[in-house]
Parts: sequence; C-alpha cells; structure tokens
Amino acid sequence: MSETGLAFLQWYGAGAGLLAALMVSLNLGAKVSGWGFVVFLTSSIALVAWGFLNDEGQAVGYQNIGLFAINVLGVYRYLIAGRDEDTPETEEPTA
Repeated sequence: MSETGLAFLQWYGAGAGLLAALMVSLNLGAKVSGWGFVVFLTSSIALVAWGFLNDEGQAVGYQNIGLFAINVLGVYRYLIAGRDEDTPETEEPTA
C-alpha cells in the first residue's frame, strides 16, 4: 500500500478513536454511546489494516482486533439489544 494510504488509515483511526471516546464519555444516552461504538468500530478496522500493512505496526493491529471485539459488544448492548440504561426496566410502585 502507498505511504499516503497508510497515513490515511493511521490518522483516520486515531481521529475516529478520539471522536468515539468523546461521544461515549459525554454520556448523552444509549443511542449516542451506541453510535460512538460504531465510530470505534471504524477506527479499529482502519488501525487493524494499518497495523498489518505497515512493517512496524503489528502490535497495534493485534490490539485493535481485541478492541474490535469489545466494540462489537458495545454496539450490540447499546443499539441492537435496545436496552436504554438511562431508564429503569421496571418501576417499583410507591406506597
């Protein structure tokens, strides 16, 4: 791959990771956090590709394989399962 392509993957992965971390850390609700995990997924994909296409980036590639799996769990939990942590599942009657 060209140096330009590798630089794009590296910088996209870093920037998307920062944006995703901001989205999750703001705690604006399950939907925003879920989409933050989607952005994390794209970051992980870019950094896995960069890691294995770059002669010196294998450790980053393997790290992001693990992060990809964690981010899939985040997407499932926040977007697919549809469980909103901000609202209780059952309300207790008040006496």
